[in-house]
Amino acid sequence: MTTSRTAAHQGSPVMSATWRAARRAAGAVVSLLRDISYWQRRLNVLRFAPDRYIANSDRPADTYAEFLARTHGPLLHEPTARARSCGRRVG
Repeated sequence: MTTSRTAAHQGSPVMSATWRAARRAAGAVVSLLRDISYWQRRLNVLRFAPDRYIANSDRPADTYAEFLARTHGPLLHEPTARARSCGRRVG
C-alpha cells in the first residue's frame, strides 16, 4: 500500500515534463517582459532628453549653466562593477 501512495505523490514523468516546459515558457515570457520594460525606459529617457530639443545639440555646452540645463533630466543609474560582471545592464 505504501508503494502506491508514494507513486501517486511523485506524479508521472509526462506530467513533470509538462510542468518543466510550462516553467521554461513562463520564464521566457518574464524575461521578454523585463527586456521590453528596460527598452521602454531607455526610449523614454532618450525621447525626453533636453538635448533632443536644443539647436546644435551635438556640440558641447558653452556654459556651466547650459550643461546643468541639459543634464537636469533623469539620469541612468549605473550598476556596480560586480553587477555588471554578472550581466546586469546599465539603466
